[in-house]
Amino acid sequence: MRHRLRAPLMTAGAGIALVAVLITSAAVGTVDLTPYDAGRLTLGHLLPGMPWMSDGTYTPLQDQAVWQFRMPRALLAALAGAALSLAGAHLQAVVRNPLAEPAILGVSSGASVGAVAVVVLGTASTVSISTAAFLAATAATALVFLVAQKNGRIAPARLILCGVALGIFFSAITSYLTLTTEAQNVFSVMFFLLGSVSAATMTSLVAPAAALAIGLVVTAVVVRGMNAMSVGDDAAVALGTDVNRLRVVLLLTAALLTGVVVSVAGGIGFVGLVVPHVARLLVGADHRRMIPLAVTGGALFLATADLLARTVSAPAEVPIGIVTAIVGAPFFLWLMRGHAADEQGIGR
Repeated sequence: MRHRLRAPLMTAGAGIALVAVLITSAAVGTVDLTPYDAGRLTLGHLLPGMPWMSDGTYTPLQDQAVWQFRMPRALLAALAGAALSLAGAHLQAVVRNPLAEPAILGVSSGASVGAVAVVVLGTASTVSISTAAFLAATAATALVFLVAQKNGRIAPARLILCGVALGIFFSAITSYLTLTTEAQNVFSVMFFLLGSVSAATMTSLVAPAAALAIGLVVTAVVVRGMNAMSVGDDAAVALGTDVNRLRVVLLLTAALLTGVVVSVAGGIGFVGLVVPHVARLLVGADHRRMIPLAVTGGALFLATADLLARTVSAPAEVPIGIVTAIVGAPFFLWLMRGHAADEQGIGR
């Protein structure tokens, strides 16, 4: 009962905090604006006819800074965080292992191989890097999926081992390409590997938004099966769940979410591993309550991380993957020391 009351309140609180972070992020930069101004400019684009958009209150430069540069990157960070967190929740349900995250499939490592190969070949552009990363991520997922199958079944332990082994293999290829490329390419390669949303445009939001929408629809359809599978395959089968088919659906959805995010934002780790655990600690293990908080919390976490990445060393920018690890790890360790961790069986 306590978790039932707590979950919607915490999800709503995370949503309100997310809006505040997005507006704050749109206000921060070299062009001087307050969060109030950024909020009014954003509202003016969403609701045509607002008087302050045409009476000279704001200059074209201020409008451009908010709507064309800052808001797209803040929204892309939020979408990426939500998608990675949902993918992590799916994978942890598939393998019933707290260490599962999108990288377990080797998707991130596979995408990195594609992106780095484009840079090394000297054909790097925003479109070519994103396309190569997405195609490589899809191929890596298919390879892990095929190798992990045996007699038409996918065992969780075999899936983890295949994902880890192929992830290390892909990382080795990436390291070799990085070491043998021209020196001027190394910075671009490292920035992609550590994650960045600095090149975001409104157009680049379409793919992750579509992938997240698909992921949420799939989750709504299979969430009862995810709950059944969390207590064991035998119990899930007894409750009428087709365990193998559900695993395939969850794996494909997680691969789609991760591949799309990596193709537009690079290799951002930590979110898919930690945020679902934090949500589980706060509202319990029932996926019907945990996943809405995990998705909203993932968006809030990565949007906040992007804001910090832009400001802590301004005017220089820190790769967002560094911020997620430095900020998120101590918070997660603090939660692990609490009473809620004992209730979930991971604090003992």
